[in-house]
Formats: sequence, C-alpha cells, structure tokens
Amino acid sequence: MTPLPFAIRTECPPGACVCGREALLQAPDADLRVMRLTREEEKRLLQRLENLVSLQDLRHLQDLLQKQLGIELTIRLGPSEVRSLRGIAILVNEQPGLCKKTRQSIPAAIKKAMEQRPEIAFELLDEGGLFS
Repeated sequence: MTPLPFAIRTECPPGACVCGREALLQAPDADLRVMRLTREEEKRLLQRLENLVSLQDLRHLQDLLQKQLGIELTIRLGPSEVRSLRGIAILVNEQPGLCKKTRQSIPAAIKKAMEQRPEIAFELLDEGGLFS
C-alpha cells in the first residue's frame, strides 16, 4: 500500500467492526474519500449534525457528505403515517471503509437535532406535501 496524501481513520479493534477497511485500502481503484473521516472529524460531523437549524441545513450537509466523503444518506418518510420521529427513516448506506458505529451515529445525531428543533421534521413532512 502506498502512503496516502491525507490522514486516514485508524482501524477499529479486531472483531469490533466489519467495515472492510483493509480491502478498501488494498484495492487499486477504490474510492478512498470515506477514509478521510478520522475519529476527530467524525466527532465534529456528529456535533454539526446535532446542531442543525433547518431542513435546508440538513440537505446541505447531506450533499457535502456525498461529495466529500462518498457517504450516501437517505432520509425518507415511513410507508404509513408519521406520528413521531420513529416514522422518519434515516439511513446511511453501507460501504467499504465506513464503520458500523458511524453508520448508526449519523442518524442518531440527526434525530437528536429533530427532537431539539421539531420544525426540521415538519419541513421534511411538508416536503412530501403533507401540509400543502
């Protein structure tokens, strides 16, 4: 493996994660953007997600995650009516190099932001035409 021009995430303890980090690093044509998400950067990201101010802010971060790290974040309403935040599905698609813990932490941070600012959830519901 050739040294990368940027700092990469340290590996998880053996058996704690099945992210496929080593296979990603060994692949010659792999998309290594996700490896830029170090533990320190992950903490900053989660803090930023917990402090969202609007749906527009969330969509902006969703685009940045895709462009800068290759992380696909899917936010959609549940198949039936939404009575609480549980009815809003927030998923981070599995990909090589992305830790399982990170895939769980990102949606939790977004839901925490929606609990603090329910207007974000209302805007999301209105995006689907609920209040129009």
